[in-house]
Amino acid sequence: MLSQLRPCLVLFAFLMFVTGIVYPFAMTGGAQLLFPSSANGSLVVDNNVVRGSELIGQSFAADKYFWPRISAAGAGYDAGASSGANLGPTSKKLLDRIAADAQRLKAADGVSSLPADSVTSSGSGLDPDISPAYALIQASRIAKARGIPEDKVKALVEAQVKKPVLGIFGEPRVNVLELNRALDAVAPG
Repeated sequence: MLSQLRPCLVLFAFLMFVTGIVYPFAMTGGAQLLFPSSANGSLVVDNNVVRGSELIGQSFAADKYFWPRISAAGAGYDAGASSGANLGPTSKKLLDRIAADAQRLKAADGVSSLPADSVTSSGSGLDPDISPAYALIQASRIAKARGIPEDKVKALVEAQVKKPVLGIFGEPRVNVLELNRALDAVAPG
């Protein structure tokens, strides 16, 4: 029996060493060497202060900033509670929340219609991007709050639009954190 058990234990110890130590260290080291920014969370740093991540949305509530999508993650943009709302399209609770958010956003931005991403959350609840259409309807509110021409805000949005990958994968989008940082650089306020 010992002669049959010994090869199993040796193989188990070897595989534990390879898959539990060698492989993770090789992957971590390779990622740090080849993609250091991505491996460390794609952090956005200003003057040695971490402002956020390019990959995780965060809340901006002041009128002088672009607002992100609605978040269903925890109490809002809680990366530890990433999830969607899990409410179906016929859910009264979801429809009431969308109607209230739409009314609030229409009043804040002085518009009569909104793009879908302005009142819906992403699957993770942490989407860092918004559509260019949603960014552009916010331009009037931001220009007024900062005392700058609306055309300047719209030009900033257009300059920040990221096109679909290879021209076919995804939709045009704007990263809210990067857009707000560029806005602060152009018109501090």
